Parts: sequence; C-alpha cells; structure tokens
Amino acid sequence: MTDLARPDDDRGCLRVVLALPFGVLTLIAAYFCWTAMSIRPYGSWDDDAYAGIALSCAVTIAAAASVAVLWLLPSVRRVMGWAWVAPALVLGVAAAVRWGVSG
Repeated sequence: MTDLARPDDDRGCLRVVLALPFGVLTLIAAYFCWTAMSIRPYGSWDDDAYAGIALSCAVTIAAAASVAVLWLLPSVRRVMGWAWVAPALVLGVAAAVRWGVSG
C-alpha cells in the first residue's frame, strides 16, 4: 500500500518558495566566484586587482554562508536536501582557496 501525503502537507509549496532565495544566493555566489577567478593581477604592485579578488571572494563566501545558515533552520532542512546547498558551499570553498592563494 502506498503512503499518501496528508492534505495539509505543504512541503511542495515550501520547496518552491525556498528555491528562490537559494537560487538567487547561489547565482550571486557563482557570479562573484567567477569574477574572483577571472581577475588577473599584472604584477605584485597591482593592489587594485588584489582588492577586487578579495572583495569578490568575500561576497562569494558571504552568499554561500547565507545559503548554509538558511539551510540550517530545521523547517528548511526538512524540505530542502543537500543538492540545494552543495553548489553554494563548493563556490564558497573555491573562493576561500582563491583568496588564500592570491595572498
């Protein structure tokens, strides 16, 4: 016998509503991570490029952390799986590595 969902079960609707902030924050993280990866300093004297890398990495990490904090809420974690959080966390780790390597 199949287990039918209760009529008051709103997980599908909640998943659709929560997909918007998860998606937007992940897209923001992806854009700024791409920006951090594509900036190339001309030399050790190019402070503006290093500042741009640091800013892009900071924004990426902040957006990824926002996704993680949102996912840590029990009501969100119940309906949103790891697949919604993993891309943002990977981008955050990549930005942290880029920030650390850029010096």
